[in-house]
Amino acid sequence: MTPAPWSATMIAADQDFDGAPLLRKEFRLDEGHGPVVTAQLRATAFGIYEAQINGVPVGDDVLSPGWSSYEWRLRYRSYDVTALVEPDTVIGVALGNGWYRGRLAWHGKSGLYGDELGFFGQLDIEFADGHVQTIASDPSWQSGPSATTANDLYDGQAIDARREPEGWARPGFDTGAAAPAGARSGTWVGVHELEFDADRLADPVGPPVVRNEVLKPVEIFTSPGGKTLVDFGQNLVGWLRFTVQGEAGTTITVRHAEVLEDGELGTRPLRSAAATDTFILSGGQDFFEPSRTFHGFRYAEVTGWPGELTAASLEAVAVHSALERTGRFECSNPLVNQLHHNIVWGLKGNFLDLPTDCPQRDERLGWTGDIAVFAPTAAFLYDVKGFLQDWLLDLAAEQKAAGGLVPITVPDALKYCPQPPEFPAPESSAIWSDASVWVPWALWEAYGDDTVLKDQYGSMASHTRRVEGLLSPAGLWDEGFQFGDWLDPDAAPDQPWAAKADTGVVATACLYRTASITAATAALLGHDADAATFGRLAERVKAAFNTHYVAADGTIRSDCTTVYALAIAFDVLQTSQQRDFAGTRLAELVRNNQYRISTGFAGTPFITGALADTGHIEEAYGLLLEQECPSWLYPVTMGATTVWERWDSMLPDGTINPGEMTSFNHYALGAIADWLHKYVGGIRPLAPGYSKVLIAPVPGSGIDWAKTSLRSPHGTIAVEWRTSADGALELDAMIPDGVEAEIRLPGQDSRTVGAGAHRLTSAAV
Repeated sequence: MTPAPWSATMIAADQDFDGAPLLRKEFRLDEGHGPVVTAQLRATAFGIYEAQINGVPVGDDVLSPGWSSYEWRLRYRSYDVTALVEPDTVIGVALGNGWYRGRLAWHGKSGLYGDELGFFGQLDIEFADGHVQTIASDPSWQSGPSATTANDLYDGQAIDARREPEGWARPGFDTGAAAPAGARSGTWVGVHELEFDADRLADPVGPPVVRNEVLKPVEIFTSPGGKTLVDFGQNLVGWLRFTVQGEAGTTITVRHAEVLEDGELGTRPLRSAAATDTFILSGGQDFFEPSRTFHGFRYAEVTGWPGELTAASLEAVAVHSALERTGRFECSNPLVNQLHHNIVWGLKGNFLDLPTDCPQRDERLGWTGDIAVFAPTAAFLYDVKGFLQDWLLDLAAEQKAAGGLVPITVPDALKYCPQPPEFPAPESSAIWSDASVWVPWALWEAYGDDTVLKDQYGSMASHTRRVEGLLSPAGLWDEGFQFGDWLDPDAAPDQPWAAKADTGVVATACLYRTASITAATAALLGHDADAATFGRLAERVKAAFNTHYVAADGTIRSDCTTVYALAIAFDVLQTSQQRDFAGTRLAELVRNNQYRISTGFAGTPFITGALADTGHIEEAYGLLLEQECPSWLYPVTMGATTVWERWDSMLPDGTINPGEMTSFNHYALGAIADWLHKYVGGIRPLAPGYSKVLIAPVPGSGIDWAKTSLRSPHGTIAVEWRTSADGALELDAMIPDGVEAEIRLPGQDSRTVGAGAHRLTSAAV
């Protein structure tokens, strides 16, 4: 049905009911119009909501409407509820604080967007004769208490089953009856309207957050301190759920953490986030699921459980945005396979409505720098087109409100939080602000749909122009604060910005890439004058980079791995001799460091590609396969099941990094998977959306075979290769209809093939 015009108003409960009010509207279907043909509920909230029709959830989503830049975009969701409406029908809505009113960031502040929770919804029912009955949120609704007594995304949820108002979302419920034991209000009360501009309503471009995998415990054990600990075998994001029966008033407490330290929960990395759920039993059989919060955890500490706690007693529910898996990778090295597994789970845990940095501590923000470098990896592993396009709309809204400045987090909660006096005023930052350009381009390359470029072009151009205005007289981006090569492993734990790489070198190289992409985007969209302008900017930046940062012998200022990796990957050097020198010097630095990682957020995503593209394959594989700290495989050897924020988030002796900022689920350093897919696996796009593809696996020591596949917009591309006993490379490739593939094998001329199965063999490699 065509949705009826909005007639709803934003309503709030007359009492706050512990931050978790219930709302209900009971009505009868209009008579004399024949059967119901279709019924659609559209809903959103200030806070988070769960909606029911006659006691049945209207959808599979949780934590809706998610977190967007609420000041300008409040997304709503639509549900087909035709099968749920009856002659007597109740719309029931449970509210929670969510991101709107709960704590955000590490400053201890809550209620950044508003003081009151609200619901805005409309049920449109179409009958056989075309009549439409509309039930919208308005002052006629009622509100009452729920069993939830506290809820916060950081701190957890408290549920008192004795307060559960049985049947509250079904017809006939008595809203005037005495409240259940423990409730702080005797009867239900009314609602009132809140000020709300319906022009802020936005269709969601991305998918909802849903329950995904369910994990059972792999071990239940007693800690040295006598605590009962549950290990789920996988660092995940979500909550525990269970059915239990015990004496009324019994309290079960569940604390969550990602790791153990000295045999106990390692909670220090959570900082101020309590990450604790409490459950009070009713005396009957109680089902608990704290869906108004989420935690990043592998381990749970359970106290107060009545009777014996067994693996059958409870389960962990992993929640994240509903994304379809598109890319896969597997090889002969089990540690690399575990690394890839960790990268996938890091993505899942941090793609919870928006791309966050981490899911567990008092932060969980949409840091732009992380997704700027991880977007190509994400777009291979999953269909993230809608997910990231939705987030980019928030980025553009925040950027417009900030006068063209792309903030370091989107949505930008930090603008409402106090900053220390010594903290610099917000300004564009390389990589972080460059997300406005790099992420749309990654989506264009992955999916070949120029919608994202059209939608984001204004944002891309605005950012590029703003940074042009920040250049020093030398034409360099070398003034003001920069994150630079954030979390260089040689930096002190409390100084993550103190990298070896000169921040001006990093920022200027990034600007060259940004200006080049913006120029290419302008040309694609027919903005010829802009294309010329941004092209000239790119050339000026390249000239300045080479004049001021590249010595006569080819050495780049600060002479470290990151500056050479970026110079090669971004093609900012002017001559082939400079590029050859940079590759040779990069490989030398890698060998001198015994193949241990020496790059941070800026250099890590690009270093193996820079090595491979300059002919230093063994050094690239040496970096990939190194197991000593710092390296990609060191966390794997330490039992990691997700990617860590720091190379040494856990030290070799099993203690947690002493810095105040460390997480065991951060996806940024997992950008190495892009190299695994493209170079080890051998699938690279030669045209946007893989309408033309390069099949070019680059074998190296330590991996004897690899299998990679991608469900592209044109069909599945699959590559499998192995080295034979005599060192020859045997390759099988499957190319979908309509796709042209260029196949390059070591020691052979490239060949172009069409759709179908292809088997090729090269000489010893």
